[in-house]
Amino acid sequence: MVDGTEEQVIAKKVTLRPIEVEMKKSYIDYAMSVIVGRALPDVRDGLKPVHRRILYAMNEMGLTKNKPHKKCARVVGEVLGKYHPHGDIAIYDTLVRMAQDFSMRYPLIDGQGNFGSIDGDTAAAMRYTECRLAAIADEMLADIDKDTVDMTDNFDGTLKEPLVLPARLPNLLVNGSSGIAVGMATNIPPHNLGEVVDAIVMLIDNPEAEIRDLMEVIHGPDFPTGGIIYGVDGIVEAYTSGHGRIRIRARTHIEEEENRIIVTEIPYNVRKAELLETIAELVKSKKLEGISDLRDESDKEGMRIVIELKKDAVPEVVLNQLFAHSQMQVTFGIINLALVDNQPVVLGLKEMLEYFIEHRFDVVKRRTKYDLDQAKARAHILEGLIIAIDNLDEVIRLIRKARTRDEAKESLTRRFLLSDLQAKAILEMQLQKLTGLEMKSVKDEYEQLTKKIEELQRILTDEKAIFAIIKSELLALKEKYGDERRTEIVMQAVDLDVEDLIPVEDVVVMITNSGYIKRLPLDTYKQQRRGGVGLRGMETKEEDYVVDLFVTSSHDYLMFFSSKGRAYWLKAYKVPVGGRHAKGKPIVNLLENLEKDEVIMDTIPVSVFDDEHYLVFATKKGLIKKTRLSAYRHIRSTGIIAMKLDEGDELIDTSVTDGTKEIILVTKKGMAVRFDEKEVRPTGRATYGVRGIRLREGDEVVSMAVVEPTSQLLTITEKGFGKRSLVSEYRKTRRGGVGVIAIKTGERNGDVVIAKEVSEQDELIVTSQSGMVIRIPASEVRLVGRATLGVIIMRLKEDDRICAVATVMSAEKEERILSEHRTLTPNGTAQEEPEENEKSDEDSEDDSESGA
Repeated sequence: MVDGTEEQVIAKKVTLRPIEVEMKKSYIDYAMSVIVGRALPDVRDGLKPVHRRILYAMNEMGLTKNKPHKKCARVVGEVLGKYHPHGDIAIYDTLVRMAQDFSMRYPLIDGQGNFGSIDGDTAAAMRYTECRLAAIADEMLADIDKDTVDMTDNFDGTLKEPLVLPARLPNLLVNGSSGIAVGMATNIPPHNLGEVVDAIVMLIDNPEAEIRDLMEVIHGPDFPTGGIIYGVDGIVEAYTSGHGRIRIRARTHIEEEENRIIVTEIPYNVRKAELLETIAELVKSKKLEGISDLRDESDKEGMRIVIELKKDAVPEVVLNQLFAHSQMQVTFGIINLALVDNQPVVLGLKEMLEYFIEHRFDVVKRRTKYDLDQAKARAHILEGLIIAIDNLDEVIRLIRKARTRDEAKESLTRRFLLSDLQAKAILEMQLQKLTGLEMKSVKDEYEQLTKKIEELQRILTDEKAIFAIIKSELLALKEKYGDERRTEIVMQAVDLDVEDLIPVEDVVVMITNSGYIKRLPLDTYKQQRRGGVGLRGMETKEEDYVVDLFVTSSHDYLMFFSSKGRAYWLKAYKVPVGGRHAKGKPIVNLLENLEKDEVIMDTIPVSVFDDEHYLVFATKKGLIKKTRLSAYRHIRSTGIIAMKLDEGDELIDTSVTDGTKEIILVTKKGMAVRFDEKEVRPTGRATYGVRGIRLREGDEVVSMAVVEPTSQLLTITEKGFGKRSLVSEYRKTRRGGVGVIAIKTGERNGDVVIAKEVSEQDELIVTSQSGMVIRIPASEVRLVGRATLGVIIMRLKEDDRICAVATVMSAEKEERILSEHRTLTPNGTAQEEPEENEKSDEDSEDDSESGA
């Protein structure tokens, strides 16, 4: 039973807290414990706690390179009982990995017995295997007894263990590290010791060195299993940002006489037995053809996998299939995550080197201070001995006179002004020290110590001297343990700019209503006079006709805008080339996620995506919208929303502007409204439009032209008639008006097909539904008044109709337009912006705007 007083005491000790708060705090504490205490390496010595404790325990046990091997079970028990109470299997697995020459670039443990193999075989039980520290491990533990690192209590407070090792070896980079923590992971590849040392020396000599300078000596990761790294993009990215992906291939060669492929090195962390099993399964399932036999001829001399090929098999083709479908080619994701002051930080190459240099600077400085203190203490003793030697008779007399040791020490201290340590040393001095030779050696030792103290004091006051020591020790390390690079790094086509291989040329891009697309060189079309019957530019079926045609550069970006207001992105040179009479390729094969009823309404060539230019959209129901071009920089290959549309509305035209132009909307019944572009406020990408023209019943917008007051407007009807008119003849109004007559429609002309800005230097390419194409100068289209019928542009066959018109600009105008539109290059990343669900505020203004 608990009385009232005890209940009050218990209540005072209980803190009420919401369970979600307590769970959050407890989980964060657990996560940080895993991150700091188990999963991530320290940036200074590149070791996780379990690695550090194993090396330290073996050093304390005296298992150095020149001592006999001891059972691994003994080491595991020492580590488990004194420093790392987390299970013997975890400790032994770590010990085994540090002894495997196919896992560690520079193994830290010298193992004896079965420590596993590259085939994937596991190590023998710890009671069978033996180990000791490898020679290079001495460099990790050197000077640990000279107060070079901080020590902390072990788990039960009975012993001390180092928080970090002195680590003369830049272990984090040369051996790498991998581990999975809570919510984060690290995967640092191994590197060549000589290259890392050269980079550290470079950084010491030139702290302002950049990544590109460091990469002149550190070419990339150097795996213990060799292999070939294809491409440097991932390496540069990893060294710069801390994240990167590299591709590693097996090293192979072809024996042509025997018609077989020989594999001598495989990618890092790939098990040979699993690789052979995978290849065998691929052959059995007939995913790989041309292989007749597969065998492993590896021995003590090295790896040798023989892949016998059938007589009719092409070795290069089979090899490419192996790279594509097996682990003969793998991707290594680099994550340079390490602990910096017990905080996980993603590091670039330079930062990793700088933290190591900082650590070594601290170690050398502490070691020098320790040596200085020891030298001063010894010099102090020698000073007392020299006084005793110089006054030997009196010293002997005082000692003989004293009745006790303490009395003798007190007499010496008082007579010669000695310290307790000096007096004690004199009393403990052996009689052999009184010989002439021994007396001389004491004075010589004192002189040497004096010089050493001066040198140590100089080092402590001179940072350059400390850096010189770091450099000399590292260069000695390189001389002793450095070796040749094992992993080859080669360039490949993917690292080159593909566009460098694509000629810059003007091309004609054609799109049909059923979704076929092709490109042709511009010189395919020969210039003709007005009224000609034209050349056939595309073979079409009766129900298939050309709906879009334009001239662009092969290096431009093509932005496809669909009737549903979606945008797609493609390089012009990626559009398949077709002959003049070819039908082209289905656009659905180039653009993903096109719906069955979705039609590409407009295609705009764009080289840049900046904040100074805009995309202006017009819809069938007379809405207009303006958005900054930069909002479309991150277009997904699957397409994004370019403009939100009401039900039943469609996107009919899109144009790029600089924000200072005028806009003319033209309807199929020949009405047009002209207003300043500034009347349309820029909105986000996924937004609705505002009213651009007020439509009469049965009418709809067919075209939008972005013009200047001095421009000429070309208007063409479906029956082959057209005209040029001055923009100034179109009365300017506010957006949302009914508009004025642009061209007279009716039985003779038919409905309007298109209206666009032209100049007299332009040339026109006009296309009919049947695929007939004609190229004429724009100057041959008569310049007439606004409300007129127009002249014959193209003589059409019966039931044929004009469907597309493109302009071929003069060199001067083309250069001007290109210079206006090309200022930035899109980064091509796939990131869609948040969509805006609300309509524009300007929609509320529509009812207040009157027509013309």
